[in-house]
Amino acid sequence: MRIFASLAVVAGLLAGGSAMAADPIVIKFSHVVADSTPKGQGALMFQKLAAERLGDRVKVEVYPNSQLFGDGKEMEALALGDVQLIAPSLSKFDRYTKKLQVFDLPFLFDDIAAVDRFQASDTGRGLLRSMEKKGFIGLGYWHNGMKQLSANKPLRMPEDAKGLKFRIQASDVLLAQFEALGSNPQKMAFSEVYQALQTGAIDGAENPYSNLYSQKFFEVQKYITESNHGVLDYMVVTNTEFWNGLPDDVRAELEKIMGEVTTAVNKMANDINERDKKRIAESGSSEILTLTKDEVSAWRKAMAPVWTKFEGEIGKDVIDAAQASNGAR
Repeated sequence: MRIFASLAVVAGLLAGGSAMAADPIVIKFSHVVADSTPKGQGALMFQKLAAERLGDRVKVEVYPNSQLFGDGKEMEALALGDVQLIAPSLSKFDRYTKKLQVFDLPFLFDDIAAVDRFQASDTGRGLLRSMEKKGFIGLGYWHNGMKQLSANKPLRMPEDAKGLKFRIQASDVLLAQFEALGSNPQKMAFSEVYQALQTGAIDGAENPYSNLYSQKFFEVQKYITESNHGVLDYMVVTNTEFWNGLPDDVRAELEKIMGEVTTAVNKMANDINERDKKRIAESGSSEILTLTKDEVSAWRKAMAPVWTKFEGEIGKDVIDAAQASNGAR
């Protein structure tokens, strides 16, 4: 009996040791841009804070620059559990919920501060959970910044864009936006854009200054029109089953970390865009064009039909809530 009792104690100790040495929860964070961008910096910050606060319980692995999956495959990879965190642009979600198309409407937000107010509102927070039944939970919004138009000819009036081929993300709203200008929108993966601009396969694109600089698009575009016509933001998103399956304390700490990182990323995004705008101007490779009020009004008028076309899909209540953010203080 003593032998069996001793064996039982040993077995218990071994079992306890195994539990203590359990493998960490691995969270693969995959994204498609450079480490130097706001998104890239945010992913690294999330990795660092998770390591500091959760120790060996969680291991965050960051894969930038489409190392694992390009922007055309990352949602599928998340659904299959091949990655656990991604941060696609908000344009990528229209097949899961039409409401998020609100972020692609041209000239909806006056500035990035208005975007902040809308995303922090009840409507904006509710959109993070709008895909939960389809297997995805949004954890936060990360800024990249307001979008500018680039091309190899000056774009001052809407008619200047007529006939040009512009790269767009896979978004029906962005397709309609450029069609309203008489342009030829081309859906294309982000990783392919530089070469397409370099070879002339496309004539232009829309990007924040941080993308224009980090991806060297400014080297193959002679003109950048500071249009601020739209916002390029991301939603950090996870797999519903994975997230809900985490231990409660781990999930709570990761949510807290995500909140802190989101605040830092969004401030950083504004700073990086201002820095990269200055770098582009100083490079002499691209000329940055500033539009007059009348020119901006002409662009707004040309793109206005896009709002009417998508109001039914997005919901007037969502659009109204977004518009209200412009006047809030």
